[in-house]
Amino acid sequence: MTLHHEITGHADAPVLLMGGSLGTTLKMWDGQLPLAEQLCLVRHDQRGHGGSPAPPGPYEIADLGRDVLALMDSLGLERASYCGLSIGGMVGMWLGANAPERIERLVLLCTAAHMAPSLWQERAAAVLEAGSTEVIAEGVVERWLTPAFAAEHPEIRARLRAMLSAADAAGYAACCGAIERMDLRDDLRRITAPTLVVSGSDDLAAPPEEQVLIAQAIPGARHETVGPAAHVAAVEQPDAVNRLIGEHLR
Repeated sequence: MTLHHEITGHADAPVLLMGGSLGTTLKMWDGQLPLAEQLCLVRHDQRGHGGSPAPPGPYEIADLGRDVLALMDSLGLERASYCGLSIGGMVGMWLGANAPERIERLVLLCTAAHMAPSLWQERAAAVLEAGSTEVIAEGVVERWLTPAFAAEHPEIRARLRAMLSAADAAGYAACCGAIERMDLRDDLRRITAPTLVVSGSDDLAAPPEEQVLIAQAIPGARHETVGPAAHVAAVEQPDAVNRLIGEHLR
């Protein structure tokens, strides 16, 4: 299976793979396109999202990680840096721990190494019963942006909501199952890639204390907070996030 992806930047520049949040497409990273002046960005859709296939579930975080390795193989990339937000960050932790020889540097945004299973069981069940992600879209998007930003930028909120509503229901639910069963806490100490962990100051979905725990467990990791920003901090604070990513990859 090949993930749908877009490549932006110079072919001979350092490569940064970018995996987004549950319910989004690679367009989530549009605010990071200025990084293509120095980097070759490979933005991709997770399985079950956007233009990527939605194979039958169940899925595990390891499956999503192997999707990224397969994408790297298809592009002839032996090593690359990886940036992930939310479930994308979970994939990044799996890659750093299980394929260290493939990962140059890691950026983990608004993510967690373990989450309470009940939320994901309930969300998957609701989506499967309705046959659509529309049933959970409003409640989920409420947590993606701070209320002030959403009010000031209704077009960005609407664009993110449309991404979520368009996600394949079965693929989305299977990704919920992957998060439900995920526990990467014991894997963190095996990550050797230089790692930057970034929090959104107002993130209710993956609170900053979750990223503090990740940074404390990964040898040599650095933790930063951007704000005001909720869960999709790369959208709400693109300049701050881009500066941190640029510094880390340099």
